[in-house]
Amino acid sequence: MQIIPAIDIIDGKCVRLTEGDYLQKKAYSSSPLEMAKIYEANGITRLHLVDLDGAKAGNVTNWKVAEEISAHTNLIVDFGGGVKTVEEVERIIALGISYVTVGSIAVKNPEVFKEWIAVFGPERFMLGADVKDDMIMVSGWFEASGLQLIPFIESYMALGIRNIFCTDISKDGRLEGPSTALYAKIKQQFPDLFLIASGGVAVMDDLYDLATAGCDGAIIGKAIYENRISIESLKAFNEKNANKC
Repeated sequence: MQIIPAIDIIDGKCVRLTEGDYLQKKAYSSSPLEMAKIYEANGITRLHLVDLDGAKAGNVTNWKVAEEISAHTNLIVDFGGGVKTVEEVERIIALGISYVTVGSIAVKNPEVFKEWIAVFGPERFMLGADVKDDMIMVSGWFEASGLQLIPFIESYMALGIRNIFCTDISKDGRLEGPSTALYAKIKQQFPDLFLIASGGVAVMDDLYDLATAGCDGAIIGKAIYENRISIESLKAFNEKNANKC
């Protein structure tokens, strides 16, 4: 299972929200680029980069942060937050970023997203399935879509999408543990899915539980910033997994 630290950005700074609530925002002193370099120096190879300003505004905002991290690290980055136009997709790919993260547009404008898949290939996208009570949420988690999680995943797997991260909003930022049973259910139904768990990871045992549940990756954010999980522990986890391969 891959360890994927999250860097969430507001006004160019690292922040963490609780349950997706912008009013429950906590900013951290390290710059996004500094944090990315720290992760890379400790053997981390992937990064989940989220433009929270963009998610709220409906268009990508923090281009400078994405450009700096792509230019000054060798991390495999997925980046998104408010991606709505083909020009934004092209610009993200041109920056050398591996995956364009999409969420709301796949729900609200599926025909547009299907066109992107046809043009750029399904392998260029990381699809976000943000869920609350088994229902897909959109627009920075403000709006219920009326779509159920499993049919949503199934519909895009039929189009070749294999990289999906699933965030249980009720768990995100609360440091109370992830929705392990939910991820186990998803993986059981879609064994070919590259499933990344997101939300709730608080201690190292959570990561081992997610690995046992079959998750292919786990996004970690607040637990690192709040010193619940050390970067050294994540490095050791990666090394242990590498030794098993």
